[in-house]
Amino acid sequence: MKKEEILAQFNLKLPVVASPMFIVSQMDLVSESCKNGIIGTFPALNNRTSEGFEQWLIDLKADLKQFEEETGTKPCPYGVNLIIHKTNARVQADLDICVRQQVPIVITSLGAAEQVVKAIHSYGGLVFHDVTNKYHAQKAIAAGVDGLILVTAGAGGHAGINNPIPFVAEIREIFDGIILLGGAISTGQDVATAMQMGVDLAYMGTRFINTKEAVAKDEYKQMIIDSGTADIVYTAAVSGIPANYLRMSLEAIGVTKDMWDQKVKVDLGKKLDVEAKAWKNIWSAGQGVASIKDNPSTKDLIARLRSDFKSAIERQHTLLEKYK
Repeated sequence: MKKEEILAQFNLKLPVVASPMFIVSQMDLVSESCKNGIIGTFPALNNRTSEGFEQWLIDLKADLKQFEEETGTKPCPYGVNLIIHKTNARVQADLDICVRQQVPIVITSLGAAEQVVKAIHSYGGLVFHDVTNKYHAQKAIAAGVDGLILVTAGAGGHAGINNPIPFVAEIREIFDGIILLGGAISTGQDVATAMQMGVDLAYMGTRFINTKEAVAKDEYKQMIIDSGTADIVYTAAVSGIPANYLRMSLEAIGVTKDMWDQKVKVDLGKKLDVEAKAWKNIWSAGQGVASIKDNPSTKDLIARLRSDFKSAIERQHTLLEKYK
């Protein structure tokens, strides 16, 4: 199926994916995203067990089906993030569940495995893969993924260091599939800018932390409102993988500036309960915090993003007239 046909089937009201965030992205946020015209996603590991993860999928599918029956409106598809890493002991069990429940979109991170792609394609699902550089993009393309998520400088969580403008152009030269762009996208204007660069979907995380449905402490949301670009720290000291965090949350637990260059061994399967507790106090966010000043409902936020997106496109038409 061609890219345009796939995107048309998504029934999007706005070309946005609410990205999967550890702890933060759970069923209320995913459901409200899908019902209001964007793709909602969550990490499989946000549920402590594979059995619980499968029950979440069953409940989510029932909720979206009921919404469609009651409103006559088809919700957007949802997605699940799988960590494809040898230390993730749950990856095979969670992959089997995705196949059994026929998850529409699977987002893979830390490894693009051909066998995973084949498993998701077996029932018609799509695979999007996180990449931060051309080398990993090429490996993902070879594995047969349907979409590439370009995670660029300023993104929340496990971010890259590339500027989005040349990175998008570089990957578009070698890939004609679906391209998503992540990295400090927080407004409808930002979404329009991403589309102008030639991507298909904007990948937006930090902005959705500050919604009523997000599972995040009030202090976390307030810290985002109080922060600017200078308050985002890019460090591997937390998990061994470079990521962006809120400076004040690092300092609050004693991770000071002289420790930011330290690294720890990557082991995503080790003591998940302990890691989850740590992430409740070490708060990730991207440089898009500079544009976040409130905590609306997901529904209201998407409505605002749509309005701002349309206004931005209209301004582009004005520029076209000016420079014709």
